[in-house]
Amino acid sequence: MPYPYHRFSSLRPAVALTAFGSALAACTVGPDYHAPDVAVPPHFSEAARPGASARDVDLERWWRSFDDPQLNDLVATALSEGLDMRMAASRIRRARYAAALARAQFLPQVNANAGATRMDFSKNAGFSSLAQLFGGEGGDGGGIALPGGGITTYSAGFDASWELDLFGGVKRSAEAARARLDAARWNSRDASVTLAAEVADSYLQLRTLQHREAILRDEAARQRRLSALQQHRAAVGLTPETDPIRQRAALSATEAAIEPVLVQERIQMHALALLLGKPPGALIDTLSAPNPTAATPPVVPPGLPSELLRRRPDVRAAERRLAAATADIGVAVADLYPKFSLTGAAQLISTSLSSLLESDSLQTRAAGQAVFPILDFGRGRGQVRLREEDREQAYIAYQQTVLTALKDVEDALARVAGEQRRRQRLTESLANAERAEHAAAARQRAGLADISAVLQAQASVLEQRNQLAQSDGALKQALASLYKALGGGWSEATLDRLDGMQRTPLDAPDQPS
Repeated sequence: MPYPYHRFSSLRPAVALTAFGSALAACTVGPDYHAPDVAVPPHFSEAARPGASARDVDLERWWRSFDDPQLNDLVATALSEGLDMRMAASRIRRARYAAALARAQFLPQVNANAGATRMDFSKNAGFSSLAQLFGGEGGDGGGIALPGGGITTYSAGFDASWELDLFGGVKRSAEAARARLDAARWNSRDASVTLAAEVADSYLQLRTLQHREAILRDEAARQRRLSALQQHRAAVGLTPETDPIRQRAALSATEAAIEPVLVQERIQMHALALLLGKPPGALIDTLSAPNPTAATPPVVPPGLPSELLRRRPDVRAAERRLAAATADIGVAVADLYPKFSLTGAAQLISTSLSSLLESDSLQTRAAGQAVFPILDFGRGRGQVRLREEDREQAYIAYQQTVLTALKDVEDALARVAGEQRRRQRLTESLANAERAEHAAAARQRAGLADISAVLQAQASVLEQRNQLAQSDGALKQALASLYKALGGGWSEATLDRLDGMQRTPLDAPDQPS
């Protein structure tokens, strides 16, 4: 459904000519912006507690809930030194410069000028060519130069021009620039959200891989013990020669499975270094050291969908781009109306420097100009239609951003709930495998079974630990995705640091976004 607002593209130049009277009242043409009202569901379908509020948790620094100091340091470094945040700061500065330029269009332009002109005349020129001169210091003195003489003229003064914004075109342009500055600020918040989530995701993947590596190495050590045992039993004729051969093959397969895990660990280290704005190998020494597995934080209550629209920076940025596109229509509509401008100049002109500053050297000029669009063969109306379609596309993009935000939360909630159930089942399976291992060990101590039965039971335990480690990592990543989907990861302090960098001298305090 198109966004409802009054269309101005049907204005004709003849109608624009009749607007002079209303122009004197400094009207502002084009549609006034009103924030769209997008229907959202009353609660999230995947939420266990639809009435809970996401404001009950610390969304600004959600990564601290993992209780991992190294993760906290990585995120803090990325938010302060990462290239993504530097790019966001640059985009804010650029938008601020554009807003300052738009505000400057309200004011007249004043120029100072000074110069000296020397003109030498042809000896064959007629006397009438001298009529254009008004004063000078010629070769024969006075203000007249005869053919073959010359005149030097000195001048200094000011000139000013001002286009009156009677129909609000400049006002709409400034309005659009302010909206784009707000959008750049919200984009910087969104960059903070994305960067924190990417750092946490890569770090959690890395720690999960390192946990799995440790389990695989324990499994390799178990298989070496079993291989040595079977080799000894085969040597004394208790088992066939094929048993130790099969066990050595299993050991080689386990050792081979470790290598892809090591490669993925390095890839995650490289990714983290890039997110922090460092060379790929900068974090290898720091992150290769063993580190306890991060704690699993509690599930975040998602709150209400209406709260999400206020929290998500990408939704707020899309709304600001919609406001800018609406103001652009007013700029195009203003071009259909007459334009009025004032110009003036005051100069001191003399043929002698000694008399340049005298009152008799003053020369002034003032002019007013009105330009009435009569016939442009549809260019102006076509420009309005283009801006209207830009506005419609911005509205569609806003709707799509809202729906995407809702989907992100629903997907994250579904992943968290599913992984919690899977983790619970794996925990139960691990407990059963550990009980079987204890039973086998008890039988071996009582002389009712040999060590091979214990080693086989340990294999089941290690396999369950490996699957549980993967599930634990997946659950933590799903929780990080939920925090990101809820718009967590930005704070006003982070924005103030980005927003305060390198202000332009033309800046005036902006209204809070």
